[in-house]
Amino acid sequence: VQLQASGGGLVQPGGSLRLSCAASGSIFSLNTGGWYRQAPGKQRELVATITSSGTTTYANSVKGRFTISRDNAKNTVYLQMNSLKPEDTAVYYCYEKIWGYDYWGLGTQVTVSS
Repeated sequence: VQLQASGGGLVQPGGSLRLSCAASGSIFSLNTGGWYRQAPGKQRELVATITSSGTTTYANSVKGRFTISRDNAKNTVYLQMNSLKPEDTAVYYCYEKIWGYDYWGLGTQVTVSS
């Protein structure tokens, strides 16, 4: 299983980014997947998840601003991030849970700064 995350970058406060996580060797639609983030000096935080049935959950800190979605045809999970704040700055990691084991992709850096 390989997960390839992309879409990070530098954005001004109030801006938007869309992260993508493409999976190979697995079928995202059959499993729970999502995004974590980790800022320097802080613990890893679960940002958003999407289950095989499409149920989504979000951290309180991103509710109403971030949207997780999945394109089954592309075997890809997305994280649309709007109204970004400096405190959203972190390395974002996608994951996929298969039979209780978490597979991780390499992170993508998101920096929110003016």
